[in-house]
Amino acid sequence: FRAGSAPRAIYDNITQTVGRTPVVKINRLAPAGVEVYAKCEFFNPLSSVKDRLALAIIEHAEATGALKPGQTVVEATSGNTGISIAMMCAQRGYPCVIVMAETFSVERRKVMRALGAKVVLTPAAERGSGMVKKAQELAAKHGWFLARQFENEANAAFHQNTTGPEVLLDFATRRLDYWVTGYGTGGTFAGAGAMIKKARPSVKIVLSEPENAALVASGTPQERQADGSPASTHSAWAPHPIQGWTPDFVPLNLQGGLDEKVHDMLVPVSGDEAIATARDLARKEGLFTGISGGATMAAALKVAKDAPAGSVLCAMLPDTAERYLSTPLFAEIEADMNADEVGISKSTPGFHLG
Repeated sequence: FRAGSAPRAIYDNITQTVGRTPVVKINRLAPAGVEVYAKCEFFNPLSSVKDRLALAIIEHAEATGALKPGQTVVEATSGNTGISIAMMCAQRGYPCVIVMAETFSVERRKVMRALGAKVVLTPAAERGSGMVKKAQELAAKHGWFLARQFENEANAAFHQNTTGPEVLLDFATRRLDYWVTGYGTGGTFAGAGAMIKKARPSVKIVLSEPENAALVASGTPQERQADGSPASTHSAWAPHPIQGWTPDFVPLNLQGGLDEKVHDMLVPVSGDEAIATARDLARKEGLFTGISGGATMAAALKVAKDAPAGSVLCAMLPDTAERYLSTPLFAEIEADMNADEVGISKSTPGFHLG
């Protein structure tokens, strides 16, 4: 239980800075009569909630002996988990191989390689389940440690012991009516959601997913291999722009939360809503979060519109917008000066570009 630990000025290594992320009030986007807050997971050292997952998996594997000194760590990821695992491996001295579908943003590949990881790309047509199977092949062939973020019990357990208690501590003397999250592996939802629900049963747990990839809403069971990993693409999945959210299968960690009936509400969000809300958070609140953060906040704002007066909501913002520079989130952002900027430049006589 780390939520109550006081922050320090000096740390022994970078992994000790994971967690204890701030909660920030939404002042201009929230509807009148309610309060909306964001838990900003991009304050983690490598700028995403996945730093928690990576630390949990590596520490658990070391403690149980599943990960041996000098052994290569391999994992399939949309990017953020790979970046976080690469950080953990760099700090501890493990070789790292990340498997990622070619559709995910180029900047994520570069960050992982900058951290010393090898990045193996898989064809877009094979989707997320394809990259998972490739990681399994590599682990079996070479005797590498497979992190298994989608099935690893350490994932949800860490969120239950850190993220959930942090939210409870943040709102210990305050009202809290709704806690809102999306899902990638489902670890945040299953772990933190379960802890919040147990400690404060009146808090409604809101789960969100892409409206065109509504795996949970479909109610269709996921076909699985013996180890719990996906056997095939889920029939309700379709491509969507919310990177890090909703792979083409129902992860086992997510299924655990669903089986425990952690969520009280399920709110769909479109890709356009996610992108628009992420842009609004940047321009109107100064919160620089990615498409997944925009999606989660879009869901929270939908709930807020119909919530009773005085309600208080907290939404998870999983990562930074800097992971999305080559995605549709930045499609309207130009690198060169626009007409307004040229006009500002020409308003004084000197230092004009040619």
